[in-house]
Amino acid sequence: MAANSEIDNVDLKILKLLMDNANIPYTEVAKRVFVSGGTVHVRMRKMQELGVVTGSQLKIDYTKLGYDISAFLGIYLEKSSMYAEVAEKLREIPEIVSMHYTTGLYSIFARIICRDTIHLRSVLHDKIQRVPGIQRTETFISLEETLERSVRLDQDLK
Repeated sequence: MAANSEIDNVDLKILKLLMDNANIPYTEVAKRVFVSGGTVHVRMRKMQELGVVTGSQLKIDYTKLGYDISAFLGIYLEKSSMYAEVAEKLREIPEIVSMHYTTGLYSIFARIICRDTIHLRSVLHDKIQRVPGIQRTETFISLEETLERSVRLDQDLK
């Protein structure tokens, strides 16, 4: 984290608690950080305005909803200069849940969630591989997600 004089140790403690459990009430956060509930609200609003906190989301176990395939795609572009227009088209595909512009073999590395292998094949063939500018893709099916976590925030700003 780049040194930011507007973020202090109280902010980091608040963030750590909410990253561990986003459902914890601000009043409980306040008790644990030894500040008032109003202070937590003000600090969170400040961090949103600074762009440190950009939103929140539910963590979903997609398998319990019938989406049994999580796959990663290495996407080769015809030309790297086509990244912006390809990325814009890929954003329209709802099965793509994350996308990264990368160095290395692939221009884009994406994660997709599908119901089953038939759905995966359809998404690959009928949607992703039809995007102009995509030369080819490599698919890696995840057998198990062993770890997903937020980055550990240091408690002391230096």
